[in-house]
Amino acid sequence: MGTPLGDFVRARRDAVQPGELGLPERGRRRSPGLRRSDLAARAGVSVEYLTRLEQGRDRNPSPAVVNALADALRLDRAERAHLRYLTKITAGTCPSHPQPAPAPREVRPAVLATLRLLEPGVAMVTNRLGDVLAHTPAFAALTAGTGLLDADAPNLTRYVFTDPRARALFPDWDDVADEQAFDLWLGPSASAFAWSTETLVPDAGEALAGRLDRHVVPHRGPLHLAHPSGPTLRLTRQTLELPDDAQQLVVFLPADEPTERALADLLHKAGQQPERRLRAIS
Repeated sequence: MGTPLGDFVRARRDAVQPGELGLPERGRRRSPGLRRSDLAARAGVSVEYLTRLEQGRDRNPSPAVVNALADALRLDRAERAHLRYLTKITAGTCPSHPQPAPAPREVRPAVLATLRLLEPGVAMVTNRLGDVLAHTPAFAALTAGTGLLDADAPNLTRYVFTDPRARALFPDWDDVADEQAFDLWLGPSASAFAWSTETLVPDAGEALAGRLDRHVVPHRGPLHLAHPSGPTLRLTRQTLELPDDAQQLVVFLPADEPTERALADLLHKAGQQPERRLRAIS
């Protein structure tokens, strides 16, 4: 049985072309990317060891090996952080499948009070599984007509992968899908991750399953929204981690002046009065 760590190393090896590392092409191959022997040589490990790691038969590589693999694969900062995270969770993985269980949806009163202080700003409390746990009225106004909050227990990940309206709302749907799939790995617990994937993958299909297997590390930029009312909005996301709750407080700010004007008009029509001081400063 494979492991998240082994899957990630294999996916990154498949994504690197030999020419990028100054290695000669060796004719047609059944699979893309680097050969195991090429990566093993660059990382200073044996092919046998790399095979065991990719196949999940070795679950506890040393920090030196992890760093050597990161260097050999030319991972960027975010990819290195994900490699270290997968190393940590793989070392503690039990061979048996964790008992699936949904993540708690409760939000502490102090967090709700903090959220209220952000009104009339656009903000929500979520977790890495995509559950929308609380939000300001301005967030509801921003997402009105999109279908995101229609469910009794709204979930952004399920919305992105299963609701056709999501592809119209997010012009950069592939980037948003990469983000949501990647964040599942960072969920509150192994049991919550198992519950989310077991309930989501049958509905989302390869669009989600393939991303989970590839471990695409997203490079998060401004969020583009093609709002049903007409304007296209560019929003930055400022995220406050709540580690004791395994939740995040996310504030959405206009990334440019046209978005600031369009957002102000949209919220005004919805009866919200946005404060002009809530804007991104580069």
